[in-house]
Amino acid sequence: MRDDRPARGDLQLYLTGEHECSYIDGLRARTLFVDPLAHIDAARAEWLQQIGFRRSGQHFYRPACRGCQRCVPVRVPVDTFTPNRSQRRNAARNDRELTVTARPAALIPEHYHLYERYLLHRHGDGDMADDVSVETYARFLLAPWGGRTRFFELRRDGRLIGVAVTDLFSDGLSAVYTYFDPDESHRAPGTYAVLSQIREARRLGLDYVYLGYWIGESRKMAYKDVFRPIEAWNGREWRRFGKDEEIRC
Repeated sequence: MRDDRPARGDLQLYLTGEHECSYIDGLRARTLFVDPLAHIDAARAEWLQQIGFRRSGQHFYRPACRGCQRCVPVRVPVDTFTPNRSQRRNAARNDRELTVTARPAALIPEHYHLYERYLLHRHGDGDMADDVSVETYARFLLAPWGGRTRFFELRRDGRLIGVAVTDLFSDGLSAVYTYFDPDESHRAPGTYAVLSQIREARRLGLDYVYLGYWIGESRKMAYKDVFRPIEAWNGREWRRFGKDEEIRC
């Protein structure tokens, strides 16, 4: 019988030296990444995601810090996801006022200008804002890697207010990055983007929405905890946590 699984053993992995943690002040971090010259097709990318790696442009990586396991890969099982009261209000309001349209990944000036504004406003003191340009945007979100990427546009009366960059795999959607108009923060477009991705995964008959790393001590990363039930990767398997259960890996 033919084995269509991706060849995995020939992927070379590299470990960076220690550097400042991007999420928690005072901590040092290391990153394990896949050989940038390796051929990563959709099957390999899906497998890497299923064992806790994430994508940045065409590069796949995961944290590998000394004595620290705070970065926990999480995913939402869409069939059993139940929105809480706040999420139901978010969906009801935004469903009335916004349209969501999926477009193929492409360099669109309207998208880039919104991304630039978002970075400078929300992350003006971070490394990403120090090097914001069309080139870095393209490398981060548009670099070809063999998968299927969609840009989910959020619009109000035709005006672009947010973009959710999303990879499509056979088992689910992967939320790569979401950016939005800072003036629309009151409507929590990041939450609405995740709810829209869960809705789209259900429509497509997929099992999961991968949300990347949950970090309980990081304000920017802790929000993922509210999408329940949620599954967390502990390095060996995905474990499910229901409402009010503390994520422990």
